[in-house]
Amino acid sequence: MTLATLDGMTSHKSTQTMKPATAAKKLGVYLEATPAEFREGVVTRDELNALQADPPEWLRELRRTGPHPRPVVAAKLGVSIGGLTRGGITEPLTTEQIDALKAESPDWLVRERATQAEVRKEAVRVKEQNR
Repeated sequence: MTLATLDGMTSHKSTQTMKPATAAKKLGVYLEATPAEFREGVVTRDELNALQADPPEWLRELRRTGPHPRPVVAAKLGVSIGGLTRGGITEPLTTEQIDALKAESPDWLVRERATQAEVRKEAVRVKEQNR
């Protein structure tokens, strides 16, 4: 390989792409609920930035009503992902289902929220101690 060939190869900036699953995770949406064209292609960094800056209607609707991936469900309920599992929640939930769970306030949810509050309190204590 000559220096000229090497130079020609490095002069082009490659476009960073990611799998749809990675992009969905970064967008905070459940991949299986996204449009087929999103699931079947690749997403460039520029496309991801554009989706975050100016979300299309399908993305706004997914974020509003779900179904939501487990990390989002956990955050909306104020519990850990492990807490969801202990509570028997293994599938994505819609916003309506999450609101219903909050209204029902089953024992497992009350317990897991208390556990999560203790974890947060301990994290603050440790952070203060390390200062």
